[in-house]
Amino acid sequence: MTWRLPPRWVRRVVLAPLVVLLALVVLPVGVLVAAFVGAVMTWLLPGRLRIVRAVWMALFYLYWDAAILVVAFALWVGSGFGWQLQRPAFRRAHYVFAGAMMRILFWQVRWTLRLQIDIVDADLGRTLEGQPVLVASRHGGPGDSFILVHALLNWFAREPRIVLKDTLQWDPAVDVLLNRLPMQFITPHSTRRPGAPGLSAAVGRLASDLDGDDALLIFPEGGNVTPRRRLARIEALRRNGQPELAAQAEQMTNVMAPHAGGLLAAVDAAPAAGVVFVAHTGLDRLVTVRDVWRELPMDKRIVMKGWTVLPQDVPRGRDEQEAWLFDHWTGIDSWIDEQNRVEAALAPRARPGR
Repeated sequence: MTWRLPPRWVRRVVLAPLVVLLALVVLPVGVLVAAFVGAVMTWLLPGRLRIVRAVWMALFYLYWDAAILVVAFALWVGSGFGWQLQRPAFRRAHYVFAGAMMRILFWQVRWTLRLQIDIVDADLGRTLEGQPVLVASRHGGPGDSFILVHALLNWFAREPRIVLKDTLQWDPAVDVLLNRLPMQFITPHSTRRPGAPGLSAAVGRLASDLDGDDALLIFPEGGNVTPRRRLARIEALRRNGQPELAAQAEQMTNVMAPHAGGLLAAVDAAPAAGVVFVAHTGLDRLVTVRDVWRELPMDKRIVMKGWTVLPQDVPRGRDEQEAWLFDHWTGIDSWIDEQNRVEAALAPRARPGR
C-alpha cells in the first residue's frame, strides 16, 4: 500500500518543521547514543550489533534531514524569501550544499555499515568532459540512487538532474532540496491525475536545456528487480508486438527489460549529450526490509562500471534506439554475472561470531 502524497503546503508547514522539532527533542538521547555506539562498536563488543547500528543510522539520518532543512530555510531567506532561488548563483549554492551533505552521509555509511564503493575503469563519462551526459543506470538494491548522485556530485563534478518517484517527497529534506533544483518527480501511471504529463514528456523537458556540466540520471527499469516485475515486463513486450525484445529480456537474469520511453525522450531532446550506461553490484540481494536486517552490518563492496557512448554514436531511429538500449542492457546483465562470479571466488569464509 502506498500512502497518497500530501499537498506541498502540508509538507512544508507540517512535515518539515516536525522533523526539525523531533531532532531537537531527541538530541540529548542522540548524544548519549552516539557515545555508546562509538564505545561499543569501536572498543567493547564484537559481532554484528544490528540493533545498535540500525538505531544509530536512524538517529543520524534524522539529524541529517534536519540539518538540510535548517540550511535550506536559511538559503530561502537569503534569496529574498524565495525571490531569487532560481538564479544561477543560488542553484549552484544548492548543488554545493547537496554535495557536502552527501559526503557527510557516505562518511557515516562507510563507518556504520562498512560499505566500500569502487569504480571499475573509472571513466563514468570523463571522456565527455564539457558535454552534457545522460546516465542510464540499472536499479538494484536500496540506496543505489544516493550512491550515483554522490558519485556525480563529488567524484565527477556534475550537476545531476534526476528522474525520481514522487513518493520520495515524503522525506522532507529530499522534498525541499530537490524541488529547488531541475529534477522530475514521476507519478506512477495508476495514480496519475488525468491530463498530467507522462514520463517521456516530463523527461524530455528536463533534458532539453542540459549544459556542459549537467548529467541527467534515469533508471530505465523503473524499480528494483523482482520475479513478478521481470515477467510482467516480458509479457508487456509480447503484447506490444516486440517478440524479439521479449526474447532478449528472457535471457537477462539480473536486470529487467528497460522502459525505453524516458531515456529515448532525453536522447531526442538533448542530441549533443553523450550517454553513460551504469551497472553496479553489491546490493542486488537486498530487496526486502528483512534482507537488509539480515545483512547488517552490510560489510559489502559495491562495484560500479560505466560504458560511455559518444553523441555521434547514439542511433537516431526509434527501432534502432530500442535495439541499442536492449543491447547495452544485455551487456550490463552479462557484466553482473561475471562480477558475481569474481566476488564469489574472492569471498572470505564467514568469520566466527559473524
